[in-house]
Amino acid sequence: MTIEIIDKQPNVKGVIYSIKASGKILKVLFLFHAIERIKKWGITEETVAETLILPEEVMVGHRNRYIAHRRYGDHLVRAVYEYEGIMPVLVTVYFPYTERYFKGGGIYEDQILG
Repeated sequence: MTIEIIDKQPNVKGVIYSIKASGKILKVLFLFHAIERIKKWGITEETVAETLILPEEVMVGHRNRYIAHRRYGDHLVRAVYEYEGIMPVLVTVYFPYTERYFKGGGIYEDQILG
C-alpha cells in the first residue's frame, strides 16, 4: 500500500495534512513543533505520514498518547500522536537507532487507518 499527501491546510496549531491511503482520505494535524522536528531530523513529511498510517508497531505513550514506529535502515521513525476528537494530532517526531525502541513489530495499541 502507498500513501500520498494530497493537500495541506494551515491551522492555528500547525498544518492539517490530507493523506490518501487505501482509497480513503485521512486528515492529520501536524503541530508546528512536529514540523520543526521533521526538519531537524532531515526526514520527509511523507516518511512521517507513512509511519503514522502504516506503522510496524504502535505503543502506548504518556498522557493518552501513542507512538507509531517504522524502521528505515538502522533508524526508526517515532511519531508521537494523540487525538483531538477523531482527528489524529502529530505531537512530535524523532529518528533514533532502531535497537533502542523497536519491540519487534506486530504490536498495535492503536491504528489510525483502522
